[in-house]
Amino acid sequence: MKDQLIIFDTTLRDGEQSPGASMTKDEKVRIAKSLERMRVDIIEAGFPIASIGDFESVQAVAKAVKDSRICGLARALDKDIDRAGEALKPANASRIHTFIATSPIHMQMKLRMQPDEVVENAVKAVKRARQYTDDVEFSPEDAGRSDLDFLCRVLEAVIDAGAKTLNIPDTVGYNLPHQFGELIKNLRESIPNSDKAIFSVHCHNDLGLAVANSLSAVMNGARQVECTINGLGERAGNASLEEVVMAVRTRQDMFDCDTRLDTTQILTASRLVSGITGFVVQPNKAIVGANAFAHESGIHQDGVLKNRETYEIMRAEDVGWNTNRMVLGKHSGRNAFRSRLKELGIELESEEDLNSAFTRFKELADKKHEVFDEDIQALVSDTLTEDNERIRLISMRVCSETGEIPVANVTLAVDDNEVKTEMKGSGPVDAAFKAIESMVQSHTELQLYSVSNITSGTDSQGEVSVRLEKGGRIVSGQGTDTDIVIASAKAYINALNKMLLPADRAHPQV
Repeated sequence: MKDQLIIFDTTLRDGEQSPGASMTKDEKVRIAKSLERMRVDIIEAGFPIASIGDFESVQAVAKAVKDSRICGLARALDKDIDRAGEALKPANASRIHTFIATSPIHMQMKLRMQPDEVVENAVKAVKRARQYTDDVEFSPEDAGRSDLDFLCRVLEAVIDAGAKTLNIPDTVGYNLPHQFGELIKNLRESIPNSDKAIFSVHCHNDLGLAVANSLSAVMNGARQVECTINGLGERAGNASLEEVVMAVRTRQDMFDCDTRLDTTQILTASRLVSGITGFVVQPNKAIVGANAFAHESGIHQDGVLKNRETYEIMRAEDVGWNTNRMVLGKHSGRNAFRSRLKELGIELESEEDLNSAFTRFKELADKKHEVFDEDIQALVSDTLTEDNERIRLISMRVCSETGEIPVANVTLAVDDNEVKTEMKGSGPVDAAFKAIESMVQSHTELQLYSVSNITSGTDSQGEVSVRLEKGGRIVSGQGTDTDIVIASAKAYINALNKMLLPADRAHPQV
């Protein structure tokens, strides 16, 4: 039998460190449930010491998920580990992931520690984590630039202290595939007690090599890969879960291991993460991009029609494409809608939420003939973000015509007080944004404005992503509507509501 390759998903932790990708507690639970349906082995739910919000999110995920192991990140500090242990109490199965830097530049410039102190703190952290769970993972941060002999020394010591998983991170995406694979091989061969731990990898994508480095490590004995949906993560992102999993699954002639994932859930998870974070998946993204299984060239089309395998190395259905056989419309009833939500893995907490989502569905069905899965996911996201809104769009009228300056009349509810104004702009969206800002006075700076279509056709909903910055803090907002100007206003308001939430989240490496 082949070995199991353990999939450790860190979308909720490292993925959330992407500027503007912060998620609410409820959004984290929704993504965690999607990962559970995919049969992801371990879900790193957050960094509990970072803030009360992070602590509560990890706790909520630990309560909601039953079939995946839930992990919390902790620096090699007593307070971090205790906080993680407390947050993970409700979990059926838990793991504490503790780390400390081991590269010369990090030890000298960041930690201000001598090597002996680093070893001592690493061992102490693992032993303390063992008081809360028998599943402890240790990471030597910036292992890719660490001295091999010192790395062996630290890892041997933490195995003796009780660490069951050794995660080797290429923290800054510096390594090349052959080099990183050789590092894993050398560690496994050089550490006397290496057979007592599972070797894991966590690769960043600064040089576009995160997946390649991860796969090279697997070929050299790593049996856990840390990755994220859509490759989300700080800077250039992390290794993409869907690419790692499908590379191993597709090339079983090269790998002596495989994952236990239900790959048909990949596309659903990808769209959910994209919708919640506002990070749009590029069309030519492997596995989950809109063009991943599209063929434009006549030669390619002819080959695929004769035999799919001439140009496709995997089936689109295996990752979730083309699985929707039921398209809803304005004549569809509540039971059909409820059934489709269940098939999509969407769980609404109350009948009130279902009624609200169904009302939105009916309104959308009146505007467009067919309502697809992507439309349903978007309208449910809109429904679930209403609860904590301090700013709501009541109405908007925009006039735009050739030779005239566009004008927007906008009415908002701000803390339940109705306000309205009229503003001009260089375009209808600019006018709408200026009107909203004049009433809210957020003093934020618009960093990103992006529009994409959710489905095909001129009646498709427009999906707008907005990214705002204020005082170094970045938030993203999303909005959908068949009218892209209204969708734009929704996205802008969604981002403003997030900006109004308290921001006390700490970065794990600070």
